[in-house]
Amino acid sequence: MTTADAGDGRPLRVALVSSSFIPHVGGVETHVARVATGLHERGHTVEVWTVDRGMRSSRTFPVPVHYLPAPLPSRTPDGVISTVWSMPRAWREWRRAHADLRPDVLSVQCFGPNGVYATALHRAFGTPMIISSHGETLGDDNNAYVRSAFLRRRLRHGLDAAAAVTAPSSYVVDDLRARFGLRADAEIVANGVDLTRGVHDPAEPRGALLLAIGRLGRMKGFDLLIDGFARAALDGVRLEIIGGGPERERLQEQIDAAGLSDRVVLAGEMDEETVARRIGEAAAVVIPSRSESFGIVALEAWRGGAALVMTSRGGATDFVRDGVDGLLVDPEDTSALAAALRRVMADDERRLPLARNGAVRVQEFSWDAVTDAYVRLFTRVRSSRVGAVEGAGARAGGGA
Repeated sequence: MTTADAGDGRPLRVALVSSSFIPHVGGVETHVARVATGLHERGHTVEVWTVDRGMRSSRTFPVPVHYLPAPLPSRTPDGVISTVWSMPRAWREWRRAHADLRPDVLSVQCFGPNGVYATALHRAFGTPMIISSHGETLGDDNNAYVRSAFLRRRLRHGLDAAAAVTAPSSYVVDDLRARFGLRADAEIVANGVDLTRGVHDPAEPRGALLLAIGRLGRMKGFDLLIDGFARAALDGVRLEIIGGGPERERLQEQIDAAGLSDRVVLAGEMDEETVARRIGEAAAVVIPSRSESFGIVALEAWRGGAALVMTSRGGATDFVRDGVDGLLVDPEDTSALAAALRRVMADDERRLPLARNGAVRVQEFSWDAVTDAYVRLFTRVRSSRVGAVEGAGARAGGGA
């Protein structure tokens, strides 16, 4: 696809300002990597500016990646001293990156310290800023937005200053409105999935395997899933939970206490190809999160031909059609969760239609479609800025 297909035909200069990036693994990291690659392939100039968290990737990436320091103010005595020394140095690095790229837009992906510095750049140089929230105010086990009044204020100021705001679901938009003062319209830009690999026919033979995938943190609700699985009493069915995280030991204790150690396995972290293969072997994938802003795993389940059971607590209601291409259930209602698991694991006649409909639906969620949405938005914001500058120049000339 050329730049003219989704914009005005003129290449963009874009800074994707991300809260985190590879080698870290997660939803925002995947999203930014895919969008950066897509913009680059369309002929746009793009860089990733991410918070330096002490780890850098050694692998080659198609666009420049800058790991920038992003210290925030601290109230502790030692923190105040560190702030006085570190923040001016960090600000110089952010300004240097801006001067070198001269971006048309600052695209903040998942607002955190990155958003604080991007807002400062916007105010200093007038570069339009777009904030893309990925549910960071809702799905964080560390409760950063509960603990930090500074971040809450900065997000409010950033939303007021932004030329546009995007989110993957209306669930995220509603939270930005209710708690952070979002007043402008927000555009829904969903997540995507790679449709060139990991595609499996739902009719392929499936084992008696139920999969769950994600970071082992409280918000992901794997403790609820273990309870629901025990209640479902599915003879011969194996539950495999893929991922690592701080809750692993506690979850293993729960599994052992329930007498499920021969049927429930914490499989650890796996690479993307292995996860895709396991989905292709599973009858169903379950997402039992206490809060889920979108859920890329849902798209991976559809792509892999597995039936989907997904939390109703979050953004799934925007794109999963309950009873058509997935089952939506409140995971804290363990009886309802158990019933959903029995439906997809004990009855192929009820499971297969869900999987087939999901395999059709996933075609709407390519990364190409996500990138196109950003190109249209970036182009519109750039055009609005150019128009405003030209209008101001004309008024100044008329008044001379």
